[in-house]
Amino acid sequence: MSQHSAAPAPTPTSAAAVATVAGHRDWWRDAVIYQVYPRSFADSNGDGMGDLEGVRSRLPYLRDLGVDAVWLSPFYASPQADAGYDVADYRAVDPMFGNLLDADALIRDARELSLRIIVDLVPNHSSDQHEWFKRAVAEGPGSPLRDRYHFRPGKGTDGELPPNDWESIFGGPAWTRVTEPDGTPGEWYLHLFAPEQPDFNWEHPAVGDEFRSILRFWLDMGVDGFRIDVAHGLVKAEGLPDLGSHDQLKLLGNDVMPFFDQDGVHEIYRQWRTILDEYAGERIFVAEAWTPTVERTANYVRPDELHQAFNFQYLSTAWDAEELREVVDRTLEVMRPVGAPATWVLSNHDVTRHATRFANPPGLGTQIRTAGDRALGLRRARAASLLMLALPGSAYIYQGEELGLPDVVDLPDEVRQDPAYFRGAGQDGFRDGCRVPIPWTRTGSSYGFGDGGSWLPQPAGWGELSVEAQTGDADSTLELYRSALAVRRAQPDLGAGESVEWLRAPEGVLAFRRGEFVCVANTTGESVTLPAHGRVLLSSGEITEADGEAKVPSDTTVWWTTA
Repeated sequence: MSQHSAAPAPTPTSAAAVATVAGHRDWWRDAVIYQVYPRSFADSNGDGMGDLEGVRSRLPYLRDLGVDAVWLSPFYASPQADAGYDVADYRAVDPMFGNLLDADALIRDARELSLRIIVDLVPNHSSDQHEWFKRAVAEGPGSPLRDRYHFRPGKGTDGELPPNDWESIFGGPAWTRVTEPDGTPGEWYLHLFAPEQPDFNWEHPAVGDEFRSILRFWLDMGVDGFRIDVAHGLVKAEGLPDLGSHDQLKLLGNDVMPFFDQDGVHEIYRQWRTILDEYAGERIFVAEAWTPTVERTANYVRPDELHQAFNFQYLSTAWDAEELREVVDRTLEVMRPVGAPATWVLSNHDVTRHATRFANPPGLGTQIRTAGDRALGLRRARAASLLMLALPGSAYIYQGEELGLPDVVDLPDEVRQDPAYFRGAGQDGFRDGCRVPIPWTRTGSSYGFGDGGSWLPQPAGWGELSVEAQTGDADSTLELYRSALAVRRAQPDLGAGESVEWLRAPEGVLAFRRGEFVCVANTTGESVTLPAHGRVLLSSGEITEADGEAKVPSDTTVWWTTA
């Protein structure tokens, strides 16, 4: 596979050049933000688990890639029942990742490299090993600490039934019954995810006070913002009413649920915004908000609330020109009135990597168990990445997608660690496939991830997809990303903005103009011939031009400039 660039492969971006871009006002409106899943990024001490020192050692790679900010998935003290999304102490680093000094060093080094650091915040639930929850259980019914969670008596003759019919996102009921200090079956507590993740009661003032303090703790450490996990959760409908149906997961994303996307969450974020605005440097909030519509998502990014919200409608869209145009138009339309930038994302730590999703037929969802056509998936993934980076707003890159990594779909059952995998009727539980540690070198223990293997097994041939193997190869996906991010920095019409000008194009082809920049994406299975739009800046595949026309292969995106 080859790509076309009008200039030689770019040299690594200098720190000074990055600083010029990173320092501009409203940097987040057109930022490219790179998600690091710390346990799978780089291992500095050879224990098979990635850590903060490993991330710190690879910061120059991220600077040279050309991203603006790094979002770190949770590294807080945790029993790791859900890969750190079960937090026991929000002000401590889990020993597997290092300590607070390591976090401080990482933040400082990132600043010197003109990279911003965004950390995950998990406010919907804690770990069942959080001190509040442990004391709530130990003190028994009537403990004031139980009011900070959702403890309720059960239904039935002896309270043997859950308080309502809500189901866990990970499968089974969303309630677990505790054994009281005297050894008898007692009250139930709510957990929308794993039983080890009890939901906070955000109606209790102590919960709000605690999280405002947590925000200040990390802001004082120097972080540049927060990605808010389950931002659509937190507030539950008054009285915790029954939903009245089973297979509730099928309703997610289609309806406002009594436990998701309640209007009360917005007052919480207005309070948080006042704190963030006290700090210099344009710190930001990013919402993970799964909502029924992009219109509901826009509520989270009104001027006095959060800055960005992930565009999951775009992530869930098939590689189809008509569907993509519709979601792009709707996204830009609803974000414009609230003055927020659109965001674009193709992969993250919870979904099958898009190189594998696009290798399979459409309609299979965002967790896929089959490898599909690897060559087709990679070709589409490269094209989709260029399309995403050409759209107005901010883009997110999940670690390893710049290497074209596929999902590892054939992990043995005995190595899987996704908690949803072990619970019936929940999420598919195959998120481990996108979390396999990434390869840095062609050979060596865990392909350069570390000196002591990796916590999830890496497939044979992983080394040929490594940073080492792809660096300097003009046809590689890594060099495509490096070139794309360099062009994005150099082209003033890319990035920030709120609209595109659609151009006439054959069926199955997307074409739009942004100032002197033109992007064309062929989503069909056949080559198309269309007018050339000036000088080619970059292409995800080999194109040919003659007599003012360009032949664009199937599943290929091309960037032109008319300047």
